[in-house]
Amino acid sequence: MTNPENTIHTCIQMLQHIMEDSTIPRNIRRVADETRKVLMDDSQGLSLRAATAISMIDEISNDPNMPVHARTRIWELVSQLETVPLD
Repeated sequence: MTNPENTIHTCIQMLQHIMEDSTIPRNIRRVADETRKVLMDDSQGLSLRAATAISMIDEISNDPNMPVHARTRIWELVSQLETVPLD
């Protein structure tokens, strides 16, 4: 079982890659940045950060303007976040 801290760190890196991809629409990159900030907020517990991030990402995952490669990254990101155990 992987360390939840490492999982969060990996997800932050994945979000950073999404934010830097100019082929992804600006509104999706903005949500990726907001989600990254939520994951980096140490004032909240890991499980709360992961749940909040999943909720934020879920809203954009159905965006019809999202390229297929970005949608795949988003699903991979959600899968990673779902491995963070609930407290």
